This record gives sequence, structure tokens and C-alpha cells, in this order.
Amino acid sequence: MDISGVQTTAIAANVGQNDAVGISVLKKAMDIQKQSALQLIASIPAPQGNTGQNINVKV
Repeated sequence: MDISGVQTTAIAANVGQNDAVGISVLKKAMDIQKQSALQLIASIPAPQGNTGQNINVKV
């Protein structure tokens, strides 16, 4: 009885499962980074007064 095909199938299934776990961890990490970036952007204060409307150049 040849069982080499069974071992190969089991190894392939295990690799596929490890890849799926790695991808889900990566997606979770990217979601956390996205939330952190959005919080940082939201924490930037709005410009006050006439900031950015005039350019003062002195030589």
C-alpha cells in the first residue's frame, strides 16, 4: 500500500491552513494600523484665523 500521496496531501493541507492563519493575522494588523492612522489624522487641530492665506516673503 502506497501512502506517500496521503502524506503529501496532509502536508499541503497544513501549509494551506498556515497561510490562511497568516493572512488573517496580517489583515487584523492592517486594520489596527488603519484605526491608529485615522485617530492621528483626527487629532490634528484645524487651522485658526487666516493661517495659510498669505505668504510673507522677506529678503
